[in-house]
Amino acid sequence: MNWLSKLLSKVFKIREHSDGDVIKPFLEHMEDLRWTLLKMGSTLIFAMIIAFLYRNDLMRILQAPLADVDPDLPRQLVVHDIAGAFMLSIKMSFQAGIVIAFPFLVFFLADFVLPALTRQEKKYLFPGIAAGTLLFCAGVAIAYFYILPQTIRFFYDYTKAMGLQQMWTWTSYASMFTWLTIGFGLLCELPVVVIALALLRIVNYKLLAATRSYAITLIFILAAVIAPTPDPATLLFLAVPIVILYESCIWIVWLLDRRRKKNEDVADLLN
Repeated sequence: MNWLSKLLSKVFKIREHSDGDVIKPFLEHMEDLRWTLLKMGSTLIFAMIIAFLYRNDLMRILQAPLADVDPDLPRQLVVHDIAGAFMLSIKMSFQAGIVIAFPFLVFFLADFVLPALTRQEKKYLFPGIAAGTLLFCAGVAIAYFYILPQTIRFFYDYTKAMGLQQMWTWTSYASMFTWLTIGFGLLCELPVVVIALALLRIVNYKLLAATRSYAITLIFILAAVIAPTPDPATLLFLAVPIVILYESCIWIVWLLDRRRKKNEDVADLLN
């Protein structure tokens, strides 16, 4: 657990940047973190309850990509456990709850590290949350309407070509559904994360420019993992927009660094 302690210490050190000479004790930081986690957990549970009330609608959403591949495919999937249908409802509610609660979860997390931002930088908070929510929902939508059907079609056709009988379960399909949609939604958050790290002075333009090739390689690897199909067009469709967004973030960080340097030079002249 030493790595967790070191990580928390770094986060707490970042939170002290805007407090001047006032240093909070470690336990006070832990208390703030505890309340932040409680608020995030309570919000997620509430969103899951709301989603569970609409579980039949969620089931129709879950079935739609299967029906696009083969209209009979949703009726071919089975559950092996007595409580299989109930557990499937819980999984669907959890996924939908993440989507519903996402902007609130980001806000609570940003509020926890808010002391690390200057007054000038705080004005980016709500636009950043809005942009992050929009990118996340866009990633989920792309995965649902394009990546998921393409992935299902590939494995469905491959199984038929091998002369094997389809015996898919709802549990395995729900896991893949969650992995693809939530995974790609989070991947689309990369630009917001990069800009947030720049505002917190953890990364800068020089670092991002120097590691550009590694970041692009990592983006393609993550896209290939999220959508494991051999279709190069699908891989490019997923990775290229993220690369473009990442490249845009590098230049946004360049502008932030330039503005910060200008403000610091003005402050030095006044002093």
